[in-house]
Amino acid sequence: MDSKNNIDRQGHWENVYSTKGEQEVSWFQDNPEPSLDLIAIAGGNRDSGIIDIGGGAARLVDTLLADGYKDITVLDLSASALEVAKKRLGPGAARAAWIAADATRWIPARTYDIWHDRAAFHFLTEPDDQAAYVERLRKALRQGGHAVIGTFAPDGPEKCSGLVVARHDPESLGRVLGQAFHLVHARRHEHSTPWQATQLFQFSVFRFG
Repeated sequence: MDSKNNIDRQGHWENVYSTKGEQEVSWFQDNPEPSLDLIAIAGGNRDSGIIDIGGGAARLVDTLLADGYKDITVLDLSASALEVAKKRLGPGAARAAWIAADATRWIPARTYDIWHDRAAFHFLTEPDDQAAYVERLRKALRQGGHAVIGTFAPDGPEKCSGLVVARHDPESLGRVLGQAFHLVHARRHEHSTPWQATQLFQFSVFRFG
């Protein structure tokens, strides 16, 4: 992987989160649906180890902690995004783990029951980056664990935040993940941006092993 591309990607997202407010980005959700429903479908409970890839300033961690989940990790390329979430949570931020890292370069130190990714994977358009992501996914997810991955659908936007994205359906995503991942659930989702535009997402739940 080209280190310059990694630096450019990190710089892009640091700029986004240092110059835009939480509700000034298209992916903002006040209520993190359908992620909560899909985590339940994946067998998530309050003792499950859950990592939110590209979670940034998103509010999934707030909701999970408020619901009594005890083992939540948020990983994002942008340290600025993580600081937004930690500031919002205040003292409650200490109940989660926070990792500032690129999901294609990070070295997992443990395994998780659920890997959740809403709108991070689709920014990886190069096969090498996708393969590096899947390598980390395989290392970070326990056997029998589940990956919940949301991307723009094939008829969804072609770009986000000025970047070209790779749109997926369950079949194309499954081909990238490989034969060790078995599709157990899929659904389309219409996301309404803060300025009331509609973005079409595809969410898939895969069991590992």
